[in-house]
Amino acid sequence: MASDVAGDMRSIGALVRALADEDCYVRQEAASALGAMGDPRAVEALVELLEEDDDEDVREEVAWALGKISDARAVESLIRALLDSGKDVRGEAAWALGRIRDVRAVEPLIHALKDADEDVRQQVVWALGRIRDAKAIELLKQAVSDKSAHVREAAAEALSNMGEEGAL
Repeated sequence: MASDVAGDMRSIGALVRALADEDCYVRQEAASALGAMGDPRAVEALVELLEEDDDEDVREEVAWALGKISDARAVESLIRALLDSGKDVRGEAAWALGRIRDVRAVEPLIHALKDADEDVRQQVVWALGRIRDAKAIELLKQAVSDKSAHVREAAAEALSNMGEEGAL
């Protein structure tokens, strides 16, 4: 068993080092592997990469990985990622914040309900439903009338999960 722990430590270390690779595909795959492992020791390196990497696909994968790890230390960075230029990064950031369920994300997620991209709005609605903060209820009720059917369905489900009447 001790050798398994030592091997795991080496794997995490090697993957964290790979986050600094010059090849964006290596960074993306390293982030994916770290997310799949769910080890909180990778959070700081992933947060740094989310904030500093120029590649949108890498930032998207990092946001996903941070959501899989679900460590509250990533919340502030994920909140900033809600304003990323890449819609897929914004969507993964919202999803990750929903997985973490930290109330610090409620207000930024409420602002993100105005995102032009329907996939982002759908993830934001899902995240607000997971966090279950009463401040979001009225806005989720408004989202039931969103122009996107996917957002409307996600809002109805979120309200239902929060025990709100008339959600459907």
